[in-house]
Amino acid sequence: MVRVQTEDFDPGGELDALVAKRTDIGASVSFVGHMRGRNEDRDVETMTLEHYPGMAEKALGEIEAEAHKRWPLQASTIIHRVGPLKPGDRIVLVITASAHRQAAFEAAEFLMDWLKTKAPFWKKESGPTGDSWVSSRSTDEDAAQRWTASPKSK
Repeated sequence: MVRVQTEDFDPGGELDALVAKRTDIGASVSFVGHMRGRNEDRDVETMTLEHYPGMAEKALGEIEAEAHKRWPLQASTIIHRVGPLKPGDRIVLVITASAHRQAAFEAAEFLMDWLKTKAPFWKKESGPTGDSWVSSRSTDEDAAQRWTASPKSK
């Protein structure tokens, strides 16, 4: 399940909904990304996330499908917010569920690395020194490189 939305989300409620009445799930991993008030050496008062409606959802759906090909997942959720955000606001939720923890952990990392480096969202930070567009960091790109190898077999 993929959603791109302006509204906040309830991580616990989303997890409960994903695993409700499922007896095939032995492990679930959730990741919540929050907006920081400071990036590198710069204070940030607001961040605006932009996207192309339809394109972003399609891209997220494709990478979610790729995670299901690489790992034996029973279910997954990706929620990404767009619009204006303030420090402390939730930005992204990734939940992966599998029979076993290793698949759930690895798939969650894969999805987050992809979201940080390839997802079609544009971030503009605003603070006391003005506005600036944000690109992925080299550390994020390095982390994502580990997934370029051939997919794991189930």
